[in-house]
Amino acid sequence: MGKSKKEKRQAYFFDNKTLLALILPLVVEQLLAVLVGMADSIMVANVGEAAVSGVSLVDQIMVLLINIFAALATGGAVVAGQYLGQKNKEQACKSTTQLMWSMGFISLVITAFVYACKYWILHGVFGQIEADVMHHADVYLLIVTASIPFIALYNGGAAVFRAMGNSEVSMKVSLLMNAINVSGNAILIYGFHCGTEGVAIPTLVSRFVAAFIIIKLLLKDKWSLHLERIFRFNPDWSMIRKILSVGIPNGLENSMFQLGKVLVLSLVSTFGTYAIAANAVSNVITLFSILPGQAICLAVTTVIARCVGAGDYEQAKYYNKKLILLTHIGMAITIFIVFITLPFILKVYNLSEAASEATRHIIWFHGFCAILIWAESFTLPATFRACGDAKACMIISTVSMWIFRVGASYILGKNLGLGVFGVWVAMIIDWAFRSLLFGIRYFSGKWKKHALVS
Repeated sequence: MGKSKKEKRQAYFFDNKTLLALILPLVVEQLLAVLVGMADSIMVANVGEAAVSGVSLVDQIMVLLINIFAALATGGAVVAGQYLGQKNKEQACKSTTQLMWSMGFISLVITAFVYACKYWILHGVFGQIEADVMHHADVYLLIVTASIPFIALYNGGAAVFRAMGNSEVSMKVSLLMNAINVSGNAILIYGFHCGTEGVAIPTLVSRFVAAFIIIKLLLKDKWSLHLERIFRFNPDWSMIRKILSVGIPNGLENSMFQLGKVLVLSLVSTFGTYAIAANAVSNVITLFSILPGQAICLAVTTVIARCVGAGDYEQAKYYNKKLILLTHIGMAITIFIVFITLPFILKVYNLSEAASEATRHIIWFHGFCAILIWAESFTLPATFRACGDAKACMIISTVSMWIFRVGASYILGKNLGLGVFGVWVAMIIDWAFRSLLFGIRYFSGKWKKHALVS
């Protein structure tokens, strides 16, 4: 006889309470990142326009590097999560150790590279910029580059705690890191009237503290995933390959996405000042709209990897449907809040009438479309990555991004005269195409054949 519904529920890895305990801290963590970013930009503005420009240029490089580390951390979380599902604690802890040592080594190499190529980065990548902007960028890059190993280790450790289903720890460490960063900025900029170093030093200190704490926590044997107490790196290349098989495609996908955003931004700048303002404000507002979705995507890695490790694809399908539904519901709530508060938000930004009207059209269009298809476009591929099926995600996402996000932006925005609104229409077309292909792959069942542990 088959199992009853009650028996099946009892066999599930995550009940509703456990899922909620996993997702809510992740929502808070995502919200913190947005709010702290806004607070930082406001405080940097007090140093001057040149400082804002210099810091923002360097931050583009840093965001790219952080995305790479986050991608590698996801690879480690998938491997560790699958071993946990297999109830192989020894290998799970070994994968954690290999991840953290690898993150440390790779980040040190990248740090050395950035310092060695500092002149080329500032003058070759950024091109001809004003001398005062270059000065601020130079100071900021010099200090913040030293924080690269620490933010890498924090990302790795946070991913490990999420893989355990303990997102509360990563949230608390993130809260402390951001509190040190914001308060440090305020003290140095407003109290001691520092320049760009007043923004850079707190970033370095906060990331060091976060890395120190999360490593210290991971050394405790009480966790289902913890660091082995070894004092020299003994690479397990088989394990590292498993981590990189998810991390590298995910990192390349994120890098291509960032590059595509830069190209689209360069197009938007040709539409005039109102378009630049409307696009910038819309980007900030939509970050709040998709917060639940981004949090659930992180939770998917934990949940689905555990199911795949156990070889239970029925549970994987169950949680995939459940988490996609939660994404739709969560985003419907946040987007409804955005719609209600939009008139007030637009007044705060004090936009021109043209920019305000363009922003309003973008937000309403983006909101309705996000409720309908964002989950299938982003939550579903998170399921595939958790299964080890990262290459397919990279190929689909990259092809779709270049053809629709970038290509269609030029056709709709420039050639057909839709301007900045056409750029956002192109983004939705990108989502729709991804959703279609990801849906086809899901129902084909090919994603079930890529488990990293056996």
